[in-house]
Amino acid sequence: MRQTIGLVECLIKQAGLDWQVPNFSTLSRRQHSIAVTIPAQKQGRGLQLLIDSTGIQFLGEGEWKRKKHGAEYRRQWRKVHLGIDADTLEIRAIEVTGNGVGDAPMLPELLNQIPSNEPIASVSADGAYDTKACHVAIAARHAEAIIPVRKNGRPWKEDGAGARARNEILRATRRLGAPLWKRWSGYHRRSLVETKMRCFKRLGERVMARTFERQVAELQIRAALLNRFTQLGRPVTVRVG
Repeated sequence: MRQTIGLVECLIKQAGLDWQVPNFSTLSRRQHSIAVTIPAQKQGRGLQLLIDSTGIQFLGEGEWKRKKHGAEYRRQWRKVHLGIDADTLEIRAIEVTGNGVGDAPMLPELLNQIPSNEPIASVSADGAYDTKACHVAIAARHAEAIIPVRKNGRPWKEDGAGARARNEILRATRRLGAPLWKRWSGYHRRSLVETKMRCFKRLGERVMARTFERQVAELQIRAALLNRFTQLGRPVTVRVG
């Protein structure tokens, strides 16, 4: 810990700043009240939002100890719900919940984090988000829903724009077939958010904080760091052959 503090002090001095370096206990006391701002670049055109969720462990033994000695207590998880920009790959929205919270109820909450004056062109998510509440929330932002209909899905009563858009997806899927609809609609871009989830876990498979408020702050800081890394530069992929 002393080596880390010394490194930070050295970096601050080289930057020509007279800031003090807080110690670990100071950060721990203040973590629950930290207001984290997640930097992101707004696009001139409509935002193409990709949504998914993953689990982060916060209580329980590691894999080696469980295999060697068995689990002493049940592992527990937090769910991280992310919405990323398909063009910039930046995280635009994040929600942290318990593992008992479903994916679909959090989609409207993620959309609420996008400023109302910023247009959203489309929202892509998997079949778990094929609910009336999700389609209503997407339609309210005048965005296109790219969500596959659940297996054995039936037409809804067209009592709003969200239901009409969902029924259009159902009709197109029945006519074209699910694989062709996914290619035609651009649904496969959703794999980008799955890649971002793996990057998110590269910063740690678990959170260190014990209280929920501190865990939220810790995970929001991760999102801010990932966005900063993305802004510094991304690899340019070129298809060969």
